[in-house]
Amino acid sequence: MITDVPGIRVGHATDGEGLTGVTVVLADRPGACGAELRGGANDVVGLDYLDPRHLVPTVNGVVLGGGSRFGEEAVSGVLRWLEERGVGFAVGPTVVPHVPGAFLFDLGVGSSRARPTREMGYDAASRAAAGPVAEGNVGAGTGASVGKLYGIARAMRGGLGTASARLGDVVVGALVAVNAVGDVRDPDTGALLAGARDAADGRRLVDSARALAEGTALGRFAGPQHTTIGVVATDARLARAEAATLAALGMLGFARALSPPHTAFDGDTLFALSVGDRPADLTRLGLAAADAVARAIARAVRAAESLPGLPAARDL
Repeated sequence: MITDVPGIRVGHATDGEGLTGVTVVLADRPGACGAELRGGANDVVGLDYLDPRHLVPTVNGVVLGGGSRFGEEAVSGVLRWLEERGVGFAVGPTVVPHVPGAFLFDLGVGSSRARPTREMGYDAASRAAAGPVAEGNVGAGTGASVGKLYGIARAMRGGLGTASARLGDVVVGALVAVNAVGDVRDPDTGALLAGARDAADGRRLVDSARALAEGTALGRFAGPQHTTIGVVATDARLARAEAATLAALGMLGFARALSPPHTAFDGDTLFALSVGDRPADLTRLGLAAADAVARAIARAVRAAESLPGLPAARDL
């Protein structure tokens, strides 16, 4: 899991009734951060912090949440929690924390009026801890769904998962909230785990990528209602530009586990956070990150729990 990386803590806040939430990844020390965005429906904040021209060279963590654009409010709560503890870039008499974030569209599951709030952001930050990370329908994965080629009626539950990989003495971990328009595959076997079903009450997966290749259109459901978002963290020493490269290589994990990834209606976003001083070959580190990302995506749907009319992988 991502907390296998020394100095990384994770906290969730979950609205189990409205079916939305927020997940906060915090670093014990400021870290260099980069990001990779693919697809056509990204919802992100704080990318200015990741620009090599920006005065502040590091960030204090990353926020992942539901609520689409509305979920960005949760970042304010995280900033307040960090500021109260003196964590951030020192500016005169105070500090200014730097925390980028990405948000997925979960307003079609649960209540469309339920969104992560700044109180939920504060709560998730206060809960952030090293050690085991809850997976499935918690935090940013609370209202996630996958396999929406034919709309939510034939979709399945998404969720949040985490995994890690080692490259000698270096650790790279991934945490991903999976809310794709496409299906999820086992990255080792290629078998479909969750996705679009053959009918509203069906239990047979239809293979969205094949259906699209054969001419099926997304139709009226083709909107910015999807998105898979995540973070990879490592104790390798990286500059901001190298962190951006790590995020780009980590995106290979999306291609291994999502079918198809990066559609025009997905806002796939992956942050990469460096919080250590260990040397590492960037290409090998990126491939290890991609492996962790792919396994985290598979773990997300395997840990998901069903809702009425929205089955989980375990139900198949």
